[in-house]
Amino acid sequence: MKLLKQFQILMLLLAATVVSAQVTFEAKVSKKKLGINERLRVDFEMNQDGDNFNPPDFANFMVVGGPNQAVSNSWINGKRSYSKTYSYFLAPKRQGTFTINQATIEIDGEIYKTTPVQIMVTSAVETPKDGNNADYIASENIHLVAEVSKTNPYLNEAITVVYKLYVSPNTGVSNWREIDNPKYSDFWSQNIDIKGLKVLNGTYKGEDYRYVVLRKTVLYPQKTGELEIEPLSLDITVDVPTNRRDIFGTRLMNQVHKTVSAGKRTINVKPLPERGKPSDFTGAVGDFNFKVTTSKYELNASESLQAKVEVSGTGNLKLFELPKLNLPSSLEVYEPEHAENVRTNLDGMSGSISDSYTVVPQYRGKYPIPSISFSYFDLRSQSYKTINSNEMVIDVLEGPTTNSAQDITSVNGNKQRVVLNDNQFAFVKTNTKFTSIKPTHFFKSIAFWSAMILPFLAIPLVLVFKQQKEKRQADVFGNKIRKADKLAKKYLGEAKKVLGNKEAFYIALEKALHNYLKAKLHIETSEFTKEKISNLLNDRGVDDHTIKDFIAILEHCELARYTPIDQVEMQKDYDLAAKTITVIDKEIR
Repeated sequence: MKLLKQFQILMLLLAATVVSAQVTFEAKVSKKKLGINERLRVDFEMNQDGDNFNPPDFANFMVVGGPNQAVSNSWINGKRSYSKTYSYFLAPKRQGTFTINQATIEIDGEIYKTTPVQIMVTSAVETPKDGNNADYIASENIHLVAEVSKTNPYLNEAITVVYKLYVSPNTGVSNWREIDNPKYSDFWSQNIDIKGLKVLNGTYKGEDYRYVVLRKTVLYPQKTGELEIEPLSLDITVDVPTNRRDIFGTRLMNQVHKTVSAGKRTINVKPLPERGKPSDFTGAVGDFNFKVTTSKYELNASESLQAKVEVSGTGNLKLFELPKLNLPSSLEVYEPEHAENVRTNLDGMSGSISDSYTVVPQYRGKYPIPSISFSYFDLRSQSYKTINSNEMVIDVLEGPTTNSAQDITSVNGNKQRVVLNDNQFAFVKTNTKFTSIKPTHFFKSIAFWSAMILPFLAIPLVLVFKQQKEKRQADVFGNKIRKADKLAKKYLGEAKKVLGNKEAFYIALEKALHNYLKAKLHIETSEFTKEKISNLLNDRGVDDHTIKDFIAILEHCELARYTPIDQVEMQKDYDLAAKTITVIDKEIR
């Protein structure tokens, strides 16, 4: 009886112990105040096993390790002890006071949450100088350096920034990634491609190191005064040697995560001197050559030439404007085509930029192209220099002469005397149009009944139009012919407008034929020979007779400018060109 009572008491105590055992789930941190160069360990610990663990987002921190999972299960004096922990290692991204939010887990169908923890991140703290401390060893043997070629450049003078990662011989780097990229907000910048990272030998503060060039950037300052270059920051996995060795005597390595930064660099940009600055200076800084050239000096009216304004050398080639050509008003000038052939290396930009003008004279005569100047700031002599182009004369040998009394060879000669007439006040209205003040209503008006009846009257017309359209779409052969005729009219439209003006007509006709080939063959044919054009059309399946007609028209366009031709013959050439384009469009593959 006594034994039974003792057993009952033991069972009651065990039940009370089970009832009193509560679920605990809490977050523990290694420290609540740390420097931005330190690491934080966060443990999420529970006393019962659970499912669906969900960590917080760790805003303002970067996860550099984890999650690591540890489970402890033991019996002491008949009492079971269970613990399960998820561990994370965090690196702060910036200074401030931040909160590690709640983590959640599901235990026996219930959701449990941790209490948020506040962490204060201060400025960098001094790492303990402990030779056995892996973080200290890593900080003393890994260095990121930004080497700036010049800290006091002129405005628009090229400087280079080279980022090097120095690693001492007794440590290693197994992985790295950029976490903070510099933004060059006050600079024109261009990165120089690095093909493969090469490990080189060098010195850092008088000691032997290995280093890798991570990035090369060329900068052109766009403002004067003190400008800051933002730092490049890296997260690096460092292999740190320990005092332990393996069975072969090789020293064992311990991996730690380290954040390194190149630090901010301040550049003091000097303004360009005002003394001696030319009036045509547009910001060119460097060492340049300047010239103006033309593709030909003699030609006939309505032919074209290319006038090229070019600057070459070393400097900020993409950051200034080229001078404009000043041409006589009787020359037809098209908008220039801008071209750049620029390379960028550690010395800055080098190469050439140019503007090419297409010039077409309309009348016979001699046309001067006056000298123009280009000014730049020379960094070697620290002074302004001006280069003048040579004056040139374009001789138009054949063509019509102008009937205008003004001098067509003068520059900007398009100014004319203002002539007054008797209609100075023609803009004043003398007739007044009155409108009725009596309101008119739309209901039951003629427009109202028209709007009601016309839709019904239009139904038969729509049906007839639809039938005609379906019939037209079914006519495949007829559609091909109409499409070809439409294409011919498209390209020959300009020639038809000037039918009767011999020279203008044949220039437009020849241009139309080349534009048609350009659209069909997707190549520039204006510089091809007639034999080359014949071969191209023959390769695309065009009949030999059709090719001969096409070449004959091209040849006739060239000869007709210098032979007397009436409008009837021009009309025949136009019709033959339209017919030939139509035939080629049907035959070409």
